[in-house]
Amino acid sequence: MQRLQDRVAVITGAAGGIGLATARRFAEEGARLVLADLDEEAGRRAAEEVGGLFVRADVSQEDDVVRMFATAFDEFGSVDIAFNNAGISPADDDSILTTGMDAWRRVQEVNLTSVYLCCKHVIPYMQRQGKGSIINTASFVAVMGSATSQISYTASKGGVLAMTRELGVQFAREGIRVNALCPGPVDTPLLRELFAKDPERAQRRLVHVPLGRFARAEEIAAAVAFLASDDASFVTAAEFLVDGGISGAYVTPL
Repeated sequence: MQRLQDRVAVITGAAGGIGLATARRFAEEGARLVLADLDEEAGRRAAEEVGGLFVRADVSQEDDVVRMFATAFDEFGSVDIAFNNAGISPADDDSILTTGMDAWRRVQEVNLTSVYLCCKHVIPYMQRQGKGSIINTASFVAVMGSATSQISYTASKGGVLAMTRELGVQFAREGIRVNALCPGPVDTPLLRELFAKDPERAQRRLVHVPLGRFARAEEIAAAVAFLASDDASFVTAAEFLVDGGISGAYVTPL
């Protein structure tokens, strides 16, 4: 399908995982792409693959965010879609009893402050156009509790969810839709690295997924493409769960 034909999409955290899968899906749908990431080598490789433009950006830094969207607008003349996806889940973010302030602040800056900055600086472009779709990556952990805690990650994603809901309501009548993507556990390099260090911790999570597996990045990208497209024209301020049924489960199948 070509649901995003000639629309300009900015994707953060685009060098791998969900971001790269979404860049590929958006390219298939006809979008013109600006890919942002800190990893310059992987980012340029991804941009070359999908025929997009790479911008090296630390999205926790306001100047980088301003430059990122200005580059997209200067190059293509609009910013129609913002997929604010960049995030981290470091090993030192754990129980509240053991997570230090450095880990807490680092995760909040990358996962929450970056979304605040990206929304703050893309919305004016969309206001001038009278339309736009913003998709912020939250998580299923924003709506559930977990005994295998990553306290700053969970708090950051709850913040993304609440902020997204407010922006979706505030700017709805200006033609700007803002939705929170809430993936369940996804089979990405980041998750594989985390769980390789602790297989028991991985199994404790997997047993709760009714579908019996983690998501593929391509499945999450399909949901992003829907939210970005006119097929989702009446969807805003939503928490869009793509979690294999985990948030609806009490007892899972054997």
